[in-house]
Amino acid sequence: MASQPVRPDPDELLKQIQAEERARKRGTLKIFLGYAAGVGKTYAMLEAAHQRKAQGIDVVVGYVETHKRIETEAKLEGLDVLPRKQVEYHNVVLPELDVDAVFKRRPQLVLVDEFAHTNAPGSRHPKRYQDVEEILGAGIDVYTTFNIQHLESLNDVVAQVTGVIVHETVPDSLIDQASEIEVIDLPPDELLSRLKEGKVYIPEQAARAIQKFFRKGNLTALREMAFRRAAERVDNQMRDYMEISAIPGPWPATERLMICISGHPISERLVRAGRRLADELKAEWFAVHVQTLDRRRFSAVGAENIARSLRLAEDLGAMVRQVEGQNVPATLVDFARKNNVTKIVTGKPLRSRWKEIVSGSLTNDLIRLSGHIDVYIVSDPSGPLPAPITPVLRPTSSWPRYVLSILLVALITFISLPIYGNIHSTNLVMLYLAGVVISALYLGRGPSMLASILSVLAFDYFLVEPRYTFAVTDTEYVITFLGLFIVSIAISSLAGRVREQVEAIRAQEQQSSTLYALSRELTVSPDLDTVLAKVIEQISQTFNRHAVILLPQGGGLAVRAATTGFILDPDEQAVATWAYEKNRVAGRGTDTLPAAKIRYQPLNVAGRAVGVLGVRPDEARYLNLTQRELLDAYASLAALAIERAQLAEQARQAEIASATEKLQTALLNSISHDLRTPLVSITGALTSLDEQAESLNDEYRRSLVGTAREEADRLNRLVGNLLSMTRIESGAISLHLEPGDMQDVIGTALEQLGKRIEDHEVKVNVPMDFPLVPMDFSLIVQVVVNLLENAVKYSTKGSLIEVSASLLDQKARLEIMDRGVGIPPEDLTRVFDKFYRVQRPESVSGTGLGLSISKGIVEAHHGLIYANARDGGGTVITVELPLQSAA
Repeated sequence: MASQPVRPDPDELLKQIQAEERARKRGTLKIFLGYAAGVGKTYAMLEAAHQRKAQGIDVVVGYVETHKRIETEAKLEGLDVLPRKQVEYHNVVLPELDVDAVFKRRPQLVLVDEFAHTNAPGSRHPKRYQDVEEILGAGIDVYTTFNIQHLESLNDVVAQVTGVIVHETVPDSLIDQASEIEVIDLPPDELLSRLKEGKVYIPEQAARAIQKFFRKGNLTALREMAFRRAAERVDNQMRDYMEISAIPGPWPATERLMICISGHPISERLVRAGRRLADELKAEWFAVHVQTLDRRRFSAVGAENIARSLRLAEDLGAMVRQVEGQNVPATLVDFARKNNVTKIVTGKPLRSRWKEIVSGSLTNDLIRLSGHIDVYIVSDPSGPLPAPITPVLRPTSSWPRYVLSILLVALITFISLPIYGNIHSTNLVMLYLAGVVISALYLGRGPSMLASILSVLAFDYFLVEPRYTFAVTDTEYVITFLGLFIVSIAISSLAGRVREQVEAIRAQEQQSSTLYALSRELTVSPDLDTVLAKVIEQISQTFNRHAVILLPQGGGLAVRAATTGFILDPDEQAVATWAYEKNRVAGRGTDTLPAAKIRYQPLNVAGRAVGVLGVRPDEARYLNLTQRELLDAYASLAALAIERAQLAEQARQAEIASATEKLQTALLNSISHDLRTPLVSITGALTSLDEQAESLNDEYRRSLVGTAREEADRLNRLVGNLLSMTRIESGAISLHLEPGDMQDVIGTALEQLGKRIEDHEVKVNVPMDFPLVPMDFSLIVQVVVNLLENAVKYSTKGSLIEVSASLLDQKARLEIMDRGVGIPPEDLTRVFDKFYRVQRPESVSGTGLGLSISKGIVEAHHGLIYANARDGGGTVITVELPLQSAA
């Protein structure tokens, strides 16, 4: 039977596609790996650089340390070397890699020696590998050198083998991202010979190195580690290829590891061991810390150990989790089963047997509960700690609560004394138990335990024969004492635990409610400024820190919102800009520019930064892991709200642009014909006068001149209307108010219309005692001209046009009435809009600006203009002007 073809794994194909997509945007990293200084890594890197240059690649030397070796310095010849950045520290100038110079030069390939080097304080990044990461992110390829003892996951193994603790380490994840690793090998004997000949260090340094680090056994072990790490990389590449290409093979079941993190220093050793084991098994791995109610009160050292171990695990590629639980072993096993963990790595600090019996053993409990899950135990070679990291009991209640607890026991004793003798004394124990419960519920665990001890003593002293002494004659009271003490302690412990659980739940509920309230406020906030103010206010209240939000503006970042008194100096502005451009957290409490006073969090949406959030404490306190997670949630909400506000603004701008485009189209459509017609008439008349001047009689010549003049006047009115509309919209219109006669206004308007109105009968009705009206005479004349001209356009020849004036409510009313075609009801208000004309089959010329200009002039006079249909047909346009000028 033919075997079915094996199809590629879709998940692996997707991972490969995503990796290739990321690789296209980043530069490639090649590592020249050695097992010790002097094996020839830098020399090999320079040789490879010359080969690439011969192939036409733009290669520059960013930083190469020759250690004054003649053959290495000779290899630098012919390569462009960038100047180093000089950093002053304690009056000593230290040369470092100049990342900005690399970006300015932008070569295709840059050489950066000593990948694990620690930069001088004041540099952009604490570590050189972080400089390399930034260069790779800019799309520039990098060649670098690296010794195996600087690998983070091998740090403790190297220390155990060589006896030397290496402080300059590089996370394994960066080595895994390298596109190529070339092992530079030299037999240990030859390396030792080079060392003695002074080709690695100067003679004095070489002698010390041979005695400490450069021993043949150490070099052999390091050489094996380098080969193994390179072989693992090749094996991983081979497996990836087999999975993507669907090559059948003996695939083992997927492994998953879980590292148990606690406040003990052994946690860092566990993380490194877990990373090595995960590499060997090619497995996903978790770093899990269980946070119980009593473990919330870890000492400062224990809390710092937890935070440091979790950060290390995150740097090494682990999935970090903090889970809540009461029973640590049960919670760990439950997490392992839910996440398909196959192996658990835990520590076993060395301590005495009796302490394990009394306190219990997490390791033994894990083994008992693990079932089919394998448990790996890593012992602590340093032995028991001089001061064990255990939960520290701290007073959670203030001293007045302890005083209230003492008074409560005294009150119960005072109540019991009169009752004593009427009932059996053992029944009075219930009163003391009630006092313990009250103290536990309302005063806290500490005061309730004090109440338990005082209750036993008070009951024995005041209520047990012989009274007023601690002597006991009846042995049955001993059982009563023990019962009262045990039950009181149990009640106080349980009640205190319930109280702490309630407080923990309340704290979590408060965080959830603040997140919900913030998201709700941001959702309904109308504009960007309100959104930013809400975010700043919430962060300031929650974290008790100053906060600032910077958004892109004019090619840089500008402060858009900040707490009161927040000032951002140029250095901090530069850090914020870096965080925005690289879309990475920077500043205080991070690995990038940690000397900054502020922590800068990019506001990230869909892989791009829309701004930067900065938080600054008033004192030397760092955010813990829970606070950082909450701040991340705030930042995500803020980023979404900012993007929503920006999108709303863009939509508004797009709507304005669309309306502007429509207005421009309407303007062109409206005035193109009206501009072209008079221009054509004028051009035709002038052409005839020019070409046929001698053959034209006087009458025809005068006719042509008259036509040209009329069309020129028409064109002048059109341009005047456009200019008037522009003045009105820009607010540049200025009024010269003086008392004016309405009769003069109408007469002047009729005179200006001239022949345009001679085909219509005009009837004017203005009362003789009509008062003077405050107005700008010339502008109101223009209004009347426009209204009369509009009536002429839409009325038949010979029809009557009436103009009347009247008084109404301290207003002068002017009405222009015609018997024309009328205005449809739905267009009565729209006729005053710019470029709007009633759609009618009749061809009526005009730009649709006359009524709009009239409306602008009337409203500038604080008046009112409107149109109504006239009974019997036609239109009435009414103008109302106040009789008293507005202040």
